[in-house]
Amino acid sequence: MARRCDFTGKAVLSGHNVSHANNKTKRRFLPNLQVTSMYSDTLNEMVRMRVTTHGIRSIEHKGGLDAYLLSTPNRKLGDEARKIKRRIQRAQAKQQAEAA
Repeated sequence: MARRCDFTGKAVLSGHNVSHANNKTKRRFLPNLQVTSMYSDTLNEMVRMRVTTHGIRSIEHKGGLDAYLLSTPNRKLGDEARKIKRRIQRAQAKQQAEAA
């Protein structure tokens, strides 16, 4: 599994540890990935995903999983997020067809 957030795209960065003597050694900055479940109102179920803590805060700020996915363009989302977004859009279209 890649160390990349499905929603924000944050990934591993590289840099240096710098000692007091200014010696530089390579290091990696890993994203703070969490496996979490979030509730989708449209799908009426919990959706499991790997998201950074920054991504979790962004989703909550936008008003939940459905609102975040529908307001974010596809080019900014990962593959898993796009799949969930398509499921939400299909479910919304089905609900609108039944209401009409």
